[in-house]
Amino acid sequence: MDKKGHVLNAVLLAIGVGYVLEPSGDVPTFVAIAEVSLPLVLGALFPDVDTAFGKHRKTLHNLPVLGIALAYPFFFGNLSFVWAGILSHYVLDMLGSKRGIALFYPFWSEEFGSPTGVTTTSKFADVVTIVVTLIEVAVFAAFVYLLPQYLPPGLELSGVTTMI
Repeated sequence: MDKKGHVLNAVLLAIGVGYVLEPSGDVPTFVAIAEVSLPLVLGALFPDVDTAFGKHRKTLHNLPVLGIALAYPFFFGNLSFVWAGILSHYVLDMLGSKRGIALFYPFWSEEFGSPTGVTTTSKFADVVTIVVTLIEVAVFAAFVYLLPQYLPPGLELSGVTTMI
């Protein structure tokens, strides 16, 4: 996916996550959306920084980088939801594009993708982005409502203020 696709994914994901966390559709919902928007967008754009250095879809598109981003809030108490933006970037690059990403880089340079992907110039790129985002929101909702014991500490239905 290109930058436009990742921004679209992050913005729609922030709206979906906000509604999952605060489904009332009033002020608390919009507060939740505002709270998760910036970290999700930052996380969704971060992996493509590797276009300026290193090897694109390898240097910052791998599980060690995701692990660091996931661990960061546990040690420093901030940057929550950045990991979710990074994860959504990976999912979109794996499912939404033909090339895939090198999940195990620097240990293994093999790129993993999906036959469902399209080229970034395809007329279906935005449709694929929206479908992948809907799947991501559904998975997040499943964790919140069905598997809350697997969510990071501090994430509650009553709001995300304690995490951000």
